[in-house]
Amino acid sequence: MDNLRRFETINDYNAFNNNETLHPLVSVVDLSKASPRQGSRMYFGFYTIFLKDVKCGDLVYGRHTYDYQEGTLVFLAPGQVAGVNSNGETYQPKGYALIFHPDLIHGTALGRHIQDYTFFGYQSHEALHLSERERKIVLECFSKIEYELEHAVDKHSKRLIVSNIELFLNYCVRFYDRQFITRDNAHQGILERFENLLNDYFQTDKPQTVGLPSVAYCAGELNLSSNYFGDLVKKETGKTAQDYIQAKVMEVAKERIFDQSKSVSQIAYELGFKYPQHFTRLFKQRVGHSPNEFRSSLN
Repeated sequence: MDNLRRFETINDYNAFNNNETLHPLVSVVDLSKASPRQGSRMYFGFYTIFLKDVKCGDLVYGRHTYDYQEGTLVFLAPGQVAGVNSNGETYQPKGYALIFHPDLIHGTALGRHIQDYTFFGYQSHEALHLSERERKIVLECFSKIEYELEHAVDKHSKRLIVSNIELFLNYCVRFYDRQFITRDNAHQGILERFENLLNDYFQTDKPQTVGLPSVAYCAGELNLSSNYFGDLVKKETGKTAQDYIQAKVMEVAKERIFDQSKSVSQIAYELGFKYPQHFTRLFKQRVGHSPNEFRSSLN
C-alpha cells in the first residue's frame, strides 16, 4: 500500500471509478462500477464521504469488539489521505461516495459553517455506523443529489444540490449523537482515563518541560482524534475539552496556592504557564479572584 494515488478534481475520481462526470464540482460515485483493484493510499483534494455497502466486520474499541453490518460512513476533508489495505489481494469496490469540491459551497451558508461538521476531522476508526433505517435516509439524500445532477441545469440547480448536501450532513450530526449515546459501553472509561491522565500529568515534570496539556495531547494519549475526543467530552459533560482541562488546572492551582513558601510565579511555571500573568488572568477569570486574593482569603 506504498503507492499514493492523487485525486485533485472530481473528474479524476469519477474516471478512476468508471463513472461519468455530470458536474465538475460534485458527484455521487457508484463504486460498484469501478474495476477490481488492489488497496492503495489515496489523496483527495475535495470533500469525500464513503458509504461502505458491504459488511464492515468487527470494529475494536478498547478491549471490546462490535460487529456493525448495516454500513459505515467515513468523512474526509480536502487534503486528507485515506488507505485501503487489501493485503495484496484484488477486490471489487462496493458502495457509494459523495464527493464535492470546496468551490461548490463558496459563498453559501454551508460554505460559511462547513467547519462546524467536526466529523470531517475524525479518524477512520471513529466512523459513523448506520442502522438500516439511517442507511436508507443517507441513500435518499444521495438520490436527490443524483437527480439534480441528471436534471438539466437551471437557476435552481446549485441551491438544491448544496441544500441536499447540507441536509445529509445535518442528518449525520444526529446519527453521530445517537452513536455517542448507544455506544456508551465503548466509551465507558474515557472520561475516567482523561481525568487520570490529567492527574498524572501534574504529578510529573511535564508541565515544566512540555507546557500545559493540550486537547490534542490528551486525545493522542487516549488514541482518539482531537475532534472526536472533543465532541465526546462535550456530549458527556456539556463542557468543551479545553474547559475541562482548564478546570483541572485551576483545581491543581488552588491546591498549590496553600503552599505559602512558593510565589504565584513559581506556581504558574510549575503548572506549565510560560508567563505568570497568563496564569493570573485565567485564575481570576475562572475563580473570580486573583491568585494573591485567593491566597489571602485562606488565612
